[in-house]
Amino acid sequence: MAATFTRARGGRVKVRLGDEDRSVVAGLLEAVSEMLEPEEPAAAQGEGDLFARLEAELAAPRPADPAVARLLPDASHDDPEIAEGFRRLTQDDLRERKRSALAVAAAALRRPAPVVLSDGEAQALLKGLTDVRLVLAERLGLRSDEDAEFLHAAVAAGADEGDNPWAQTAGLYDVVTFLQEDLVHAIAS
Repeated sequence: MAATFTRARGGRVKVRLGDEDRSVVAGLLEAVSEMLEPEEPAAAQGEGDLFARLEAELAAPRPADPAVARLLPDASHDDPEIAEGFRRLTQDDLRERKRSALAVAAAALRRPAPVVLSDGEAQALLKGLTDVRLVLAERLGLRSDEDAEFLHAAVAAGADEGDNPWAQTAGLYDVVTFLQEDLVHAIAS
């Protein structure tokens, strides 16, 4: 594949993707942003005790969707109390920062060609591509580097062709991985 991102003057990054491809990537970024919308807290039942209602309102349960949980990881795998406390203090801010970066990146890709990203937009896109990859990896069941290597080999052998949902998601994961690596090289050059 040819370089998709190249360094432009003034630290900017030129995007060498067609309108349709940019639209697909922007759509992926927007879909992940939607996944990160704050979840509605569970309503406290009845009048009950004020302390119980406050606890229910302040609770920060682990996200039900494993892909969202991967985007908002636990601070401790060994101590659920520490994990919940950390989540209560940081989860809303982390969601908002991720959603903001995803929105900046998607908006930049939706501009008419030629698209040239500022340093901030390039960084937002890099973060956004990371989040898209995490979601796709979760949906594909990737848990290790070996899993990812197997997927890349399968895609290289043509396993991403056809109507199979796994194959299509694997193909997307492979393309997003390439875009992320190419963007890293453009930013570093």
